Amino acid sequence: SSFFNVHDYKKHGVGLASARAGNVIGGGDWALDRLIPDVMHAFIQHEAVVIRNPQAIRPWQHVLEPLRGYLDLAQKLYEEGPTFAEAWNFGPDNEDVKPVEWIVKTLAERWGDGARWTLDQGGHPHEATFLRLDISKADQGLGWKPQMNLSHALDQIIVWYRAYINKSDMRQVTLDQITQYRQHIFS
Repeated sequence: SSFFNVHDYKKHGVGLASARAGNVIGGGDWALDRLIPDVMHAFIQHEAVVIRNPQAIRPWQHVLEPLRGYLDLAQKLYEEGPTFAEAWNFGPDNEDVKPVEWIVKTLAERWGDGARWTLDQGGHPHEATFLRLDISKADQGLGWKPQMNLSHALDQIIVWYRAYINKSDMRQVTLDQITQYRQHIFS
């Protein structure tokens, strides 16, 4: 209501929306204190990854999924303005809402090479135990649905980081993954 109010659309001509994504994962993420970068860094170093809350359940999704949603929403805002000037959620299907422990065990199994994890015994700040996003509005209003399941997303992450340690052309690896994703959703 504060910025580019839909009731004043004819005056300002701006369709403005907010969009939120679930726990976004993918190759190339090196941020500190994020699960996938922490896991991959430890595995690459042949160390056990330390996990603070293995029972925390999160809505995991590959980065290309919400990015496609953001682009779909931007197009609708451009074409139809205030009709889509609302809040939107982009997340995985319910079966891809998984606990941290499942993610770490699956990655360790697929990585191989003695990959392992351990529980952090230290004190931790409070975290929500269970997070999920209602994506029904994106489905109904934009025709957006997740196309990549979590298992495939984890495979793509393994491929990306394996290519990195093998000193591959990471720009090309990334572009190849984007191309594969696009071919899958447009086939």
